[in-house]
Amino acid sequence: MEEKKIGIASDHAGYELKEFLTGYLDSLGYDVFDFGCDSAESCDYPDYAHPLAEAVEKGEVPLGIAICGSGNGINMTVNKHQGIRAALCWTPELATLARQHNAANILSLPARFIDNATATRCVDAFLSAEFEGGRHQRRIDKIPVNPSCSR
Repeated sequence: MEEKKIGIASDHAGYELKEFLTGYLDSLGYDVFDFGCDSAESCDYPDYAHPLAEAVEKGEVPLGIAICGSGNGINMTVNKHQGIRAALCWTPELATLARQHNAANILSLPARFIDNATATRCVDAFLSAEFEGGRHQRRIDKIPVNPSCSR
């Protein structure tokens, strides 16, 4: 049986959704690595986003979920890592396309703008979609910053 691992992180605004999704993923048989936060007390999303992104980059977990109030801050933070392709999604269709066309490895969710049912559908779509490769691969290859390349 294939081992199913996933990382998850949030700030205070995403804490309740993170806890809900952790239980949901556990029920699906995932080994969930929770990078925090640990309460709804105000905190800073980069403190949790960076460890999640590093774990995905190192291959400790193949995929991740990042959550904050709007999804923007935590998404921007994880995307600072060269090996991360995070996508801010609020519909299952966006989550599917993020995986199929962009090889997204972190799903970012806006906790204040989606309910648990929508978040679950986004997670299901993200986890079930696969990168299509082909013409999308050359675009993915151009994403990392190459300091020796001047444009």
